[in-house]
Amino acid sequence: MRVLWLSPWMRTLSRVHVEALRAAGHECLLITSDQHYEKMEPLEYERVLDPRPKDLRTIGPLMRTVREAKAWQPSVVVVELVWDPRWLMLARLAPMVHLVHDDAPHDETEQRPAWQRHLFSRFSNRATRVVAFSEYVAKQLPYPASVVPLTSDVREKDLPPVATERHDFVLYGRMSPYKNVPIALKAWEKYLLSGQHKGDRLILLGDGPLDVSEQDLPSRCEWRRERYSYSDVLPILGRAKGSVVHYRQASQSGVQLLSMQLGVTPIVSDSGGLQEFQPPGEPGIGVNDADGLATAFAELSDPDVAMRRGAASRKHFEQTYSAGLVVERLADVLAQAAR
Repeated sequence: MRVLWLSPWMRTLSRVHVEALRAAGHECLLITSDQHYEKMEPLEYERVLDPRPKDLRTIGPLMRTVREAKAWQPSVVVVELVWDPRWLMLARLAPMVHLVHDDAPHDETEQRPAWQRHLFSRFSNRATRVVAFSEYVAKQLPYPASVVPLTSDVREKDLPPVATERHDFVLYGRMSPYKNVPIALKAWEKYLLSGQHKGDRLILLGDGPLDVSEQDLPSRCEWRRERYSYSDVLPILGRAKGSVVHYRQASQSGVQLLSMQLGVTPIVSDSGGLQEFQPPGEPGIGVNDADGLATAFAELSDPDVAMRRGAASRKHFEQTYSAGLVVERLADVLAQAAR
């Protein structure tokens, strides 16, 4: 197949998908943008556009890319989080597969303007196939969707060596309301007072609208409040005893997958972390259950336990969510659409 992939925002994840498709023998052309926080040099299969419809300077590069893509004659077009209506010219070049990451915003900070929500619905209504990355999201959608497991947006070759020692707990990502950070901080205080603390820190990595000052943070807790590249994050998260993914709303969490890929146990809530993503024997904790979360910190504070459960998480990722396995399923859906 010749796969034209349109993904202005999910650049790192689309690269993983495209490279796995290319490794399986398919030709791919990725149309993306430089909006992702991870700054990258364009690869030979990428065309990088500026998806701002109101800027007239973006029209020339867009039209050149449309002509190139049309001459390339794709078999199928993949559309992933496209918010520029002009990209419909690209989406119409072949049967379309629309990738849907979430069925609804996680909280008010993720609410999209009405015109963008309309455009999103238009893509799904016109698509030959719709793909969701979890059974949970597929069941919420008002139209049929094929389910393909989500993979991590970090390539295996970019991972650090598996850590031989474990220390600290990490809460990584944009600090939005649905991330349930106040409960995590309350649980951390309870853990410190339990007498089971073994010197670890709780490290918050990322910026966002979280209304917490440095003075309000519990002891042995630090908030590194800025946007990080993966080269900064991976060594810290990869050495952690546990990754806090204790969210208030259900999320197809890239952090949950990245943690397992690194061999770190994700600590999820029963309503926020999708259980279908979790390793066997790692149930969710009540979303308001600070005592249960404190117990999870205590159990994983034993470095041997953290290593053993982390290794099981890594094995679960390899057997279920590795890019090669995921793309086998995805390629089958793309082939159905192309036919």
